[in-house]
Amino acid sequence: MTHQSNPDNRSDNVGKLQEKVTNTIENIEASHDSLKFATEEEKKNIEDKNKRRNKSINAMREEIKDEARNQNY
Repeated sequence: MTHQSNPDNRSDNVGKLQEKVTNTIENIEASHDSLKFATEEEKKNIEDKNKRRNKSINAMREEIKDEARNQNY
């Protein structure tokens, strides 16, 4: 039996990326709640992670723009 690869279906990439952005924003908001109970070291780790999350959000938004252009949204 031969293995056949799936075709590259990018039609729903914009929606998937938007969902990831929303989830990441929700994670940032949830982390703000945990800051109240965190030690100084934990606060620094959370803040560092949120910086990385913000970079990811910016990258995903750029990818959304590229995908939208390619799909003629």
